[in-house]
Amino acid sequence: MPTTKNSSIQTYYEVHGEGEALVFIHGLGSSSGDWQFQTAFFPEYFKTIVYDVRGHGQSEKAKGPYSVPLFAKDLAELLNELGIEKAHIVGLSMGGWIAFQFGVAYPEMTASLTIVNSWADMRLKTLQDWKGYIQRAIIFRLFSMRKIGEVLGAKLFIKPEQKGLLNDFVESWAKNYKPSYMASFHAGVGWSVADQLGKITAPVLVVAADEDYTPVSTKEAYVSKLPNARLAVIEDSRHATPVERPNEFNQVLLAFLRDIEN
Repeated sequence: MPTTKNSSIQTYYEVHGEGEALVFIHGLGSSSGDWQFQTAFFPEYFKTIVYDVRGHGQSEKAKGPYSVPLFAKDLAELLNELGIEKAHIVGLSMGGWIAFQFGVAYPEMTASLTIVNSWADMRLKTLQDWKGYIQRAIIFRLFSMRKIGEVLGAKLFIKPEQKGLLNDFVESWAKNYKPSYMASFHAGVGWSVADQLGKITAPVLVVAADEDYTPVSTKEAYVSKLPNARLAVIEDSRHATPVERPNEFNQVLLAFLRDIEN
């Protein structure tokens, strides 16, 4: 089991293939295993790296509090341990927060960013924002991780032919360690790089599912603030696009990476 000790925690990671480094960062309550369709495809083209974010998967369940800058620091230290000076960074949902933060804090290590169904601003600005946050916090504390996985999964994988994906999602979610999950959940509250997007000069691809939690217009708004960004919309997809529509996602990402190489 490949692990490295950094920031006083043990981090699980996998490396597949050779070439330029391409790093995938999973979402909240997920793990490196959820990039299975990407680790089967991209090693033909890139040194493909997946890892478990602090408190997730097979990485150490370090005591909180956590923060998005801390997550980004963990990634920088992992890359340093692996001798990688610069990498293409792909982040889904919470992984998108980390990718954005990494691009701001470590521009010299950022070859490109791909932000998938994520946000640049997690500040609670309205009464509705606060209401939603409090409701989620209460639900997460009251119910088991398996039950939460069942509820969330039913919203992500809605088609009969996605039954296998739904079952895998629930089984994976049930393995979450609740204190680490809650620490990660709270890490995003109040976090924002909205006022720093202009500092990100690396090429950025924003991937938006047409049926994500937030509308495509939300992604368009922060794409317009990035100096070198483009938007790709994947239709008939919800929040877990890389799993739900892996072929379309992989081709969109590969086309972007090839284009910026030229």
